[in-house]
Amino acid sequence: MLKIDFWKNENDREKGVIDPALFSSKAEKLAQEIAGDIEHNKSVNKRTQIRKFYDEVVRLDMEAKSRDEEWPNIIPLIHMMTARAAYSRGRNLISDGFLEFIKHSVDQIRSPKDLTVFVNFFEAFMGFYRLHGPKN
Repeated sequence: MLKIDFWKNENDREKGVIDPALFSSKAEKLAQEIAGDIEHNKSVNKRTQIRKFYDEVVRLDMEAKSRDEEWPNIIPLIHMMTARAAYSRGRNLISDGFLEFIKHSVDQIRSPKDLTVFVNFFEAFMGFYRLHGPKN
């Protein structure tokens, strides 16, 4: 499983310097990998299922931006996405690869800024997943 780091190192995180390839080649490689999981199991990673996770991330980002003082209450909801992904994996709706993508991404979120980077990366991923993923 390709692990995507939003920042090259902790110093870049502090400076707010996002990995330059994050929204392009890295997003495309991950989309290709997640799309490849469909070859092994046609029932996983349908676009509508992936979209549910994306929509939730966008919703949480908008909530974090509109109510900055609520961050301590929003971060647990972000971590809840891991449990939701595990549940979806248990129902065979997503692949192990997508579950790992969610887990690794959530683990990197410590601030609203990190959440926004995740939203932007997920958006790029969704674009490439449309190209490389299921055609239905």
